[in-house]
Amino acid sequence: MTSPMIDAPTPNYKRPDTSKVIADQALLTPAEIERYEADGFLVLENFTNSERIAALKAAAQKIIDDFDMDMVSVFSTEDQRKLSSDLYFLESGDKIRCFFETHAFDNNGKLIKDKQLAINKLGHAMHDIDPVFEAFSYVPELCQAAIDLGFVDPIAAQSMYIFKQPSIGDKVNAHQDSTFLNTDLASCTGFWFALEDATQENGCLWAIPGSHKTYPITRHFRRNAAGKVPSLWAKKLPGTYHKQCLWR
Repeated sequence: MTSPMIDAPTPNYKRPDTSKVIADQALLTPAEIERYEADGFLVLENFTNSERIAALKAAAQKIIDDFDMDMVSVFSTEDQRKLSSDLYFLESGDKIRCFFETHAFDNNGKLIKDKQLAINKLGHAMHDIDPVFEAFSYVPELCQAAIDLGFVDPIAAQSMYIFKQPSIGDKVNAHQDSTFLNTDLASCTGFWFALEDATQENGCLWAIPGSHKTYPITRHFRRNAAGKVPSLWAKKLPGTYHKQCLWR
């Protein structure tokens, strides 16, 4: 599961309850914060518990079970440009929607696998709509971690539940999340939770230490001026960087 968080005075977003955050009881140590600033990411072991993880998995399964497939959208990590004309995807920021893996359907439009094994991800507002995901997204320790990392007014901008289905789907190319989610000044930070053991053998997340200082964000995926028909890639001058936290 991944949940980008931003620091911005946006009144329409729900905010975590910072009253439970105690300034002198930081969750992260100075050494961890220093490592985060140096590497651009931080891995925390045992951040949550098995009960919360089981609840998230059950909630995700219920969303798929209830999905009636009136609208079908395929999420491709290989060709993001296809998403520029997919309104089901583009209008999902305040909804919960299911997105299928590439090649999940045959030439006749029939699923080649069970629905539960053909979904690429769920998105993008579980943190505000589904009670289980909402409860997880606003736990005090997550807010505390954001405060420790320097957030002043943290808000959850998006949530995704990403499946790693066997034997189907595209590879995930190297990318920077702030290409797709960004603020000015830059504050978008990804909080990524491994709900199962992630290893090099089964396909873990990779990051290049220090790359946030050497590889600036040079392009954004955005809509055109009319706000209706999305444009493709919009170039941006170097100078914006992306960091994220990895929780296990």
